[in-house]
Amino acid sequence: MSKITLSGNASGTGTLTIAAPNTDSDRTIDLPDAAGTVFVSGQALTATTGSFSSDVTLGSSVLATPSGSAPSYTCRAWCNFNGTGTPAIRASGNVTSITDNGTGDYTVNFTTALPDADYSAIGTVRSLDDATAVALLNLSSQTALSTTALRVRTSNPVSAYVDFSTICVAIFR
Repeated sequence: MSKITLSGNASGTGTLTIAAPNTDSDRTIDLPDAAGTVFVSGQALTATTGSFSSDVTLGSSVLATPSGSAPSYTCRAWCNFNGTGTPAIRASGNVTSITDNGTGDYTVNFTTALPDADYSAIGTVRSLDDATAVALLNLSSQTALSTTALRVRTSNPVSAYVDFSTICVAIFR
């Protein structure tokens, strides 16, 4: 097996370019450094945005689980928002806004559409009073799953729709 050795320049400047051979076969290069910076399939993780410059497939060596061999899957969108009054996002990823459809009824709008509507959504709510201490978050049966938004409802154990001060939703695909 051939080996390639890359050595850093003491000044830390300069660019190294490796041109792919003229071939129809896929090539993959994984170069994690001590800080975890990774270059995969020729695409660099940029330090300024924390995103890849184009679509890449991360191999199991990059997304390794702490133990075992099950694959890792990433969260496509998530949101923590206040559902009382006018809904307000506290923190989120790939969520542009929350639509208030009425008491305990919200639509989580995605910034970037998902590849399809075959995703899994999970969520929790936080109740501040003991009367609704067991709270439920469910997907709305009134709206089909969509690639651009997810409609959710929050209720107490007797199925009365309720606004909660903390609602958290995560979407995996």
